[in-house]
Amino acid sequence: MEITKETTMGQMLEYDMGIAYILMQCGMHCVGCPSSIGESLEEACLVHGLNADAVMAQIQEYLATREQ
Repeated sequence: MEITKETTMGQMLEYDMGIAYILMQCGMHCVGCPSSIGESLEEACLVHGLNADAVMAQIQEYLATREQ
């Protein structure tokens, strides 16, 4: 699965629950909130005042090391 800033939080977490740790480390403690599941990564970052590109880079780094 290719994860982009348009990928919803629910899709990411369904793909790999390890992403939840990264999101929480970035300050998104509402990962399990029903309303957050339908938000894109970019929308969630906007709500939390985070840089979506920086969060996306951390997720991509995690996924790259997971696949090795």
